[in-house]
Amino acid sequence: MRKLVPLVADAMLVVLFCVIGRRSHDEAVLPGLLRTLWPFAIGLAAGWTIAVTVGRQIGKTGHERFDGVAPWPTGILVWLGTLGGGMLLRVVSGQGTAFSFVLVASAVLALFLLGWRAAIKALN
Repeated sequence: MRKLVPLVADAMLVVLFCVIGRRSHDEAVLPGLLRTLWPFAIGLAAGWTIAVTVGRQIGKTGHERFDGVAPWPTGILVWLGTLGGGMLLRVVSGQGTAFSFVLVASAVLALFLLGWRAAIKALN
């Protein structure tokens, strides 16, 4: 159960990112939330899958075990998976990927997905 907390935190932050985005464009939040959310949710799942796979490979070498709270490699891989997967799926599904949106999404998702990890690391 405790190992799922970072995944749940990331999922909640991705939902928050989509809610804020819809709200900032004066779009109805609930009716279109799923359309906005699904590419980033799949990207998040991909990022977590990659992070867990990499973490297990590192663990096999005996150097360290997978840590869902670690900014590196977990946080970076989750962020890149969420951003890259989300943008790729938005392109494929015909949703917008203006350069300014990619920049804002990169920054906000970095703040959300890396920020809480960095704060925990700084406190420990």
